[in-house]
Amino acid sequence: MASSALDRALRDEAGLRRLPEDVEGLLHRLDAPPRLGAHLRAVHDVACRLLDSLGERFPGVDVDQEAVRYGAATHDVGKAYVTEELSGPGSEHEPRGHRLLLDHGVDERLARFAGTHGTWDGPDVTFEDLLVSLADKVWKGKRVPDLEQRVVDHLVSTAGREPWEVFMALDDLLTELAAGADRRLAFQSAYPITS
Repeated sequence: MASSALDRALRDEAGLRRLPEDVEGLLHRLDAPPRLGAHLRAVHDVACRLLDSLGERFPGVDVDQEAVRYGAATHDVGKAYVTEELSGPGSEHEPRGHRLLLDHGVDERLARFAGTHGTWDGPDVTFEDLLVSLADKVWKGKRVPDLEQRVVDHLVSTAGREPWEVFMALDDLLTELAAGADRRLAFQSAYPITS
């Protein structure tokens, strides 16, 4: 049985969207650390807000919203097993999380983000990969210029708008999202690393 702290992290009325039910169920089955549940909620909420705002500012831009939402909700799931990476650096959780999701029957289209969220400069990086990576940075107020430029470049090529206009719109959006970082960090920190 999952800890009550994990249950609180997943259901707390903190102004954050809930994770998909199957992700909550998986975290319970894994007896995941409560802090991991809180972190995944924070990043998932930012990804949802990012998608909503991109849809308003760049209507018609093609993006697999389900994949981005699910990817953000599960991107660090490997930290259920590599718990030292909940409080320190490391990337061992990435292949472990990808394998974990596949082993639990998650389709590759959705599982891939657990392994790809830490890098955005490979030849096979998709717009969805960029958005999950972006949500994983901006949730805590971190801005990464080269990642943001890749998002701008994609939007310019697909939205048919001027680069400066896209840059300004994305910058405004990310500034708005980053403004909630302190609240999200406090929410995550309220939950223990161990179950």
